[in-house]
Amino acid sequence: MSVRTLVKSIQDIMRKDSGVDGDAQRISQLCWLFFLKIIDDQDQELELMRDGYQSPVPEQFQWRNWAADPEGLTGEALLAFVNEELFPAMKGLKPTGQPGDRRRVVRDVFEDAYNYMKSGQLLRQVVNKINDIDFNNLSERQHFGDVYEQLLNDLQSAGNAGEYYTPRAVTAFMVDRIDPKPGEVIFDPSCGTGGFLTCAMKHMRDRYVKRPEDEALMQQSLRAVEKKPLPHMLCVTNMLLHGVEDPSFVRHDNTLARPYISWEQKDRVDVILTNPPFGGKEEDGIESNFPQHFRTRETADLFLALFIRLLRKGGVAAIVLPDGSLFGEGVKTRLKEALLEECNLHTIVRLPNSVFKPYASIGTNLLFFEKGEPTKDIWFYEHRVPEGQKAYSMTKPIRVEHFASCVEWWGGAERKGREIGPRAWKVSADEVKARGYNLDFKNPHSEEADHDDPADLLEKLDQAEAKTSDLRAQLQAVLAEALAR
Repeated sequence: MSVRTLVKSIQDIMRKDSGVDGDAQRISQLCWLFFLKIIDDQDQELELMRDGYQSPVPEQFQWRNWAADPEGLTGEALLAFVNEELFPAMKGLKPTGQPGDRRRVVRDVFEDAYNYMKSGQLLRQVVNKINDIDFNNLSERQHFGDVYEQLLNDLQSAGNAGEYYTPRAVTAFMVDRIDPKPGEVIFDPSCGTGGFLTCAMKHMRDRYVKRPEDEALMQQSLRAVEKKPLPHMLCVTNMLLHGVEDPSFVRHDNTLARPYISWEQKDRVDVILTNPPFGGKEEDGIESNFPQHFRTRETADLFLALFIRLLRKGGVAAIVLPDGSLFGEGVKTRLKEALLEECNLHTIVRLPNSVFKPYASIGTNLLFFEKGEPTKDIWFYEHRVPEGQKAYSMTKPIRVEHFASCVEWWGGAERKGREIGPRAWKVSADEVKARGYNLDFKNPHSEEADHDDPADLLEKLDQAEAKTSDLRAQLQAVLAEALAR
């Protein structure tokens, strides 16, 4: 049985259980079970390779000792063991504080985990299926990695999933253009399920990791934070699946809850790769962690302020931002001014609205910038849906090869030889300043380009709303008169 078929059969078993309701719970349930199996397989390998190695999981709760026997615990006895013994023990693990101690990883994963299954017989069936996967078998692990990516993709129907899922083609393109190397501190402050981190690791392993020391250096240089429990659990499991021995660098926290001023020189990073949540509002009080001129409750804006501060001189970033961040005013204007003064915003790739469908249908942009020098010119590149296709969709999603023309135009690491063309244009920092730091420049070569100024559009909108209000008042007057008769 293929790994994909096996995972599907596990999900089918879960659908029979009255306690598991919907994709989010099903994937959460799968995640903690996979986590325990993966970490136990890793432990058994490390026990052979290292003298005196000790698992972070107490002996009686190790997968091999309660789950591996297909004729082992089942029914009410299994449920009682999982709910009354295993979960309390995992949530109560006390880290030693020693380097490489994985107890905190285990505890953090189980902090918000829950056993949704109510049938011990069905749970035993699931456990027995998972036993068929050997995570120490490299080819099988890689195959399972593909299946896991599909599971993450499935979250699009689990509610609010767009907050932590970025199309893999987009992450791969951004990582390829940034070209991270082992030893460079790479940070994703809103890491979701870990897509940027796994792409960065694959990129470095393909190009730069030649010795065990390179691998160790790469893993030591990763940094990540995720606010929500489900994506955090998925991310940690994803890291284990991709060969990370100690994923304790993935912190379960809110990056924005830390005061802006407390991010010191020692906290600076070399690379930021992220898709910060946008369209959302932070809880009351979070904005007070930021300087007065940057205070807002809009999550994407607060993250942008933080990115500018966190990059070391010479550091690079690739981030996803919505169209609203390009033309917005107020705090957004001050943020863009700071970005252009402190960083070289050298490239903006404009994506079509359909890239993030079906869970978001707004225009997005990929911003590439370097800290240390002010912006002189900004290159824009318009990414278009492939010819013969009206839009990206679930059945026809964006793929890495769709970025080939942009990669060809890019001009290599030095960005040399770029040319203005049907999809590319350049504007100066002075032009941006003259427009009040409005970065919403449309493609001047497109016949379909909308050349209306946003200020004019807002004025037309105000006029339309005023006319609508006047008509509503007239209608109310007519109705009132009719009712009075």
